[in-house]
Amino acid sequence: MSFSFPFGKNEAHERLGQEFGNLHLDTKIQTSHAKPLANADPVVTPIYHSTTYRYKTVDQFHQPNHGSNYCYQRCGNPTSENVEVIINEIEKGQGTLVYNSGLAAASAVFLEFLGAGSHLICMAPLYSGTFSFLTETMTRYGIEITWVNVETEGDNFANAVEKAIRPNTKIIFVEVIANPSMAVPDLKGTIAVAHKHKINFFIDATFASPYNIQPITMGADFVMHSCSKYIGGHTDVIGGCVTVRDEENWKRLKLQQLTTGSAAAPFEASLLARGLKTLALRVDRISDNALEIAKHLEKHPKVTHVWYPGLESHPGHKYAKDFLRKYSGMIAFDVGTAENAIKFIEALKIIIHAVSLGGTESLIEHPLSMSHGKELLRHEFAAKVPEGMLRFSVGVENVTDLIKDLDQALQKI
Repeated sequence: MSFSFPFGKNEAHERLGQEFGNLHLDTKIQTSHAKPLANADPVVTPIYHSTTYRYKTVDQFHQPNHGSNYCYQRCGNPTSENVEVIINEIEKGQGTLVYNSGLAAASAVFLEFLGAGSHLICMAPLYSGTFSFLTETMTRYGIEITWVNVETEGDNFANAVEKAIRPNTKIIFVEVIANPSMAVPDLKGTIAVAHKHKINFFIDATFASPYNIQPITMGADFVMHSCSKYIGGHTDVIGGCVTVRDEENWKRLKLQQLTTGSAAAPFEASLLARGLKTLALRVDRISDNALEIAKHLEKHPKVTHVWYPGLESHPGHKYAKDFLRKYSGMIAFDVGTAENAIKFIEALKIIIHAVSLGGTESLIEHPLSMSHGKELLRHEFAAKVPEGMLRFSVGVENVTDLIKDLDQALQKI
């Protein structure tokens, strides 16, 4: 049998020739690196840890896009770019940027497209991190915010948004499914209002995942996800992304990302790429599990209310049915009191008591005492969280086992 595996070649030998042999050992170590195989085309995009890239000439550095070369990890990285290409393909946008967290992604849009004296219309209820950033940070820079409660406005939400518009309104911001209440806005109607008044429409689609909805195709200008959730899917990576409808807006965000240093690192980007490979499989299973569990909880005598967009009893079901492929894996349900909620959580054996969501394992938390606590709700315009509400992120486990675990814990309250 012939041997077909050659020795790796040291690029420094070719570049320096005989001079390489005269170098000291410590210099040889620094200059040596394997010459890549000419036809190497890996199935999985490698993790490019390098912070900087070689140039043959100064002129190459000054060419457009550095002569089709990368420059510095903060400015662009092959591993991160791979994830951006995949997400953009799913979202059907003009460009995607990946960030080091979901909050970094959301704040990038707010910081770039709002300025002192700008007006923002924002849906409530809302993810606590975004709410805190807007109320604690953006208001310090002279940003005016009008909150429109999707729960109290219901079918009138789009009209209420339109009434809130001012001459200085720059962005309308909503969540596809509200965190933690699972309220669903009239998305198409609100996008139509934004287009009518030529206002940027920005949407957080984290709870739905890019598999279940692509808001760019509906006319959204910006779509963000916390990639830590369904995109990563394995509770082992923090990241975020923004996809845009207009290439010029991508350019603005790209330049901002360079100066703020908020790009995702290559190792995290590689985990996101891995997660994306099973996005459809995971979200399909999770969505099916969640619908079955929501129907079961709705009939349980110890559950006072269930909020899940896939239930006909949900106030926003007609909207969710119109624009979601499936209803995703997030359920909220009420067991009456905070005491009951905490006792229930602590009785669970399979479902994990933890914050976050969108992973393969089922997670549950009590928003009032954890993610949306009383300190956050001191604001008069914050949507109120029922004291007995639980936020449940359904995983890929066998649905029968999950229902048994819920039932045995419910019997303890």
